[in-house]
Amino acid sequence: MKQHTVIPSIFFLLLSTGVFAVDWTQWRGAAGDGVSQAEDLPTEWSETKNIKWKTSLAGRGWSSPVIEGKRIWVTAAHETLASEEASKKRLKSNTGSQPLTVLEKASFHAICIDRDSGKILYDVELFSVDEPQWVHRYNSYASPTPVIDHGRVYCHFGTYGTACIEGASGKVLWKNLDHHCMHENGPGGSPVIAGDVLFFHMDGSDKQYVVALNKKDGTVAWKTKRSGKLHSNPQLKKAYSTPLVMPRGGVNELISAGANWVYGYDPSTGDEKWKVDYERLGFSNVARPVTGDGMLFLSTCFMRAEMLGISLKDQPEILWRYRKSVPSSPSPLFVDGLLFFVGDSGGLVTCLEAKTGKLVWNERIASGKYWAAPFVAAGRIYFHSEEGVTTVIKAARKFEVISENILDGKLMASAAVSGDVLFLRTDKALYSISDKTSSSP
Repeated sequence: MKQHTVIPSIFFLLLSTGVFAVDWTQWRGAAGDGVSQAEDLPTEWSETKNIKWKTSLAGRGWSSPVIEGKRIWVTAAHETLASEEASKKRLKSNTGSQPLTVLEKASFHAICIDRDSGKILYDVELFSVDEPQWVHRYNSYASPTPVIDHGRVYCHFGTYGTACIEGASGKVLWKNLDHHCMHENGPGGSPVIAGDVLFFHMDGSDKQYVVALNKKDGTVAWKTKRSGKLHSNPQLKKAYSTPLVMPRGGVNELISAGANWVYGYDPSTGDEKWKVDYERLGFSNVARPVTGDGMLFLSTCFMRAEMLGISLKDQPEILWRYRKSVPSSPSPLFVDGLLFFVGDSGGLVTCLEAKTGKLVWNERIASGKYWAAPFVAAGRIYFHSEEGVTTVIKAARKFEVISENILDGKLMASAAVSGDVLFLRTDKALYSISDKTSSSP
């Protein structure tokens, strides 16, 4: 059920561990909440305007760029498709109804790109797998975003493994291939670091747990099984969310959303401190929760998604629910007492009062499908659609579109920011976008 060894009890968020303002070291930025401190990012670009460089990347992956100093890292999978006959044979065991891709082989890579020039510095093969699980056609085998900590890059691929790379040399320092589950739709949740450990979720249709690995060598620090009661249908037990570490009551907690429940764990031991039932079915969680004003904001994701406003005072409890065009994939944003989010399709953006869940406005931006998480910088929110459109709006009580910007290819990965430069990864290339003649950090 649970295994743990003693590790230091004092943890610090990434913002308090020497991360510079120009670094973007994990999914959704240094604090994992989609908030950038950049003051002068571009709001207009195209294939022929404000592009510093554009670099094609081998393989396929929806992981977002992460940045430390002059190095950008992404992950990718090199895929060998299975034959039609082999695909049909292996999919006989699938009880879902989603469009799936079946591979004969997958090779998992970490790619390092020079921040200033776009030159590929390293393309490191970490491991390969024969006959990997099928993956949803809207997902990839390299969707989890790496996390960087003091020159080390930690790459995670769900059931396929986790590896640590020395950023300066590209040398693989350790691998852990011991944690497995049936994802059904491919890996999704990204890893998180606090103190001396690396956390990630293993929420499959067959087993559900949270695990912490020691950063130094990849050994298990603790492992805790999910305790909440789940639906009997295995397809309704899986989840793909990313945890976050936040201070609460003078100590840090690991906030972790899974199917039907959100949990609070002691990050030093893995002990469960509390859990809250969504009270209605919610699973396949992709959107990452955010916090603000003493509350947690969480999408229950699949079936009929609801946005929950959960009090984090004393014993956490649900204070409000909102049900119209709530996203299953794009994460919400908390900005100055307001909560912003975009629905999965159609481009309906909603602004709520965070404390009450009261609607301020909902308005449409560019139509399309939305998978990537938005971010905010200098009072402007950037939303990215699969169709390659980024819409920039004001983060305010009054809806106002600032610009629409189109790139070739699909935008499935969330953005990264460094200094006054925006980095966007499409299914074709990685872009460095800036309207400044000099944009070094």
